[in-house]
Amino acid sequence: MIKVEKIIPGGQALGTCEDGKKIFFWNALPGETVVEYDVMKKKSHYLEAIATKINNPSEYRVDPKDECFLSTSPWQIIDYNYELKLKQELIVEVFREHQINIDTPEIITDNRDYFYRNKMEYALYWDNESQNIQLAFHARGSHCKIPIKSSSIERPEIFQAATKVVEELNHKNEEARKYQSILLRCNQKGEVSGGLYENHQPHPVFPNLTDQILGRTYSYSPNGFFQVNLPVYEMALTEIKKHVNTGKVLDFYAGVGTIGLSVAHDKDLTLVEVDKSAFGELVRNCVLDGNIMAIHAKSEEALDYINPDQAVILDPPRAGCDKKLIDQLNKVKPAKIIYLSCNPATQARDVKFLLENYHIESAQTFNFFPHTPHIENLVILSL
Repeated sequence: MIKVEKIIPGGQALGTCEDGKKIFFWNALPGETVVEYDVMKKKSHYLEAIATKINNPSEYRVDPKDECFLSTSPWQIIDYNYELKLKQELIVEVFREHQINIDTPEIITDNRDYFYRNKMEYALYWDNESQNIQLAFHARGSHCKIPIKSSSIERPEIFQAATKVVEELNHKNEEARKYQSILLRCNQKGEVSGGLYENHQPHPVFPNLTDQILGRTYSYSPNGFFQVNLPVYEMALTEIKKHVNTGKVLDFYAGVGTIGLSVAHDKDLTLVEVDKSAFGELVRNCVLDGNIMAIHAKSEEALDYINPDQAVILDPPRAGCDKKLIDQLNKVKPAKIIYLSCNPATQARDVKFLLENYHIESAQTFNFFPHTPHIENLVILSL
């Protein structure tokens, strides 16, 4: 039996085996005792496992909505208000690990904790008994597929469209092994785009979708990058806009332009994006604005665009910002840095370096991904 100590920043529950080896559990909560578990990964100093039998369940444990919850949203077992509290505590812990003390951040949510994702990718499972294809997800930590009959994390329009695709495949007597997956996305109007990825074939180009964010219309590809929870994203953008109080704005890692264009389209705005597909959509999204410049480059290769009288927006991938970019920000000292991150660990690392010249004006957490351990964190830095 292993007593669960706490939730760690990766979202798993931490325990210690009798031999002193650490074990990281899914499907376990602080204070619980894990009686039985299935090992997913075995390393010299730790194990990763799924708890299968629990003693003294936590008062914050709830029944998951989906049988497939471990594949899509492993925190479905956690009471939603407790999830929000955990995420606040994890932000404080991650920053403390980098010797940064911050107040417990406000956590912002629209309280829609199911049916919020506007994008989902499904595996296809061949059922030998029925001789039919079924929708599936991959089991956590495994290449095995779990057939599903329902899923509650994505918008219903997406699951309905995926079910229809499978029905059409079965009507044609197709086999699952021919296909890699089904990728679908829908906009806030409920319009769905996407389709099948076929094995050993180039990914098809699906029709673009459009969405309005803070009153501005954006076009984006279903299989490109775009935020998966637009109502909460709009809440984050509304907060960012409050801090854009300079006439010039520089938006690094701009994607298709939704942050910079939503909060600073009326400013002298420069957007930097390296991905070719995203940059093409970025250019289309700013076609009506004459005061905007789009730069196709890596952020760390566009350092000459940083000026002291700017607000600089950072929204990097999970790896965080390139050190060259952080060094240049410290050298030039733009008036304000607005840092939105999907990985608070690398955000805290970068912020630690920026504290040479900046202080944390505010920190807020946005629950973009309910019932998952993923956290979106916003830090405002002032000189």
